[in-house]
Amino acid sequence: MKKTLLFLCTGNSCRSQIAEGIAKKILPNNISINSAGVEAHGINPNAIKTMAEIDIDISEQISKKINYNRLNEYDLIITLCGDANDNCPTLNKKNKHIHWNLIDPAKLIGDEKYILSEFAKVRNQIFKNIKLLKKEIKNYEIFS
Repeated sequence: MKKTLLFLCTGNSCRSQIAEGIAKKILPNNISINSAGVEAHGINPNAIKTMAEIDIDISEQISKKINYNRLNEYDLIITLCGDANDNCPTLNKKNKHIHWNLIDPAKLIGDEKYILSEFAKVRNQIFKNIKLLKKEIKNYEIFS
């Protein structure tokens, strides 16, 4: 049976979309990978651009709001911001929960070059975190 992984953030527009795209590219295919938000804000065009820079197309991904009734169906939930971490209802003991506190690049103010560089920094941090996660999955520590 496939293990299930959910990336959860505020609006499912940037961080969780980036994480879903990277995870689908580098994690084993025996894991069902999803993303959602406490709200659904639509996918941010800068998230699509920053992922295209590393040849991962997330343009077909859709922003989704978490269904709290189905939250406990996930084996692993990774929250990507304080808002999602704080607003995520108590999980049952079946779920494993990891928190990565990442800035929201969509809230930054500046010119396009600055904004895209900040999106790239967040993307690179997520990529690094997922590579570490892959090692933990390989050692079966993450889903045990």
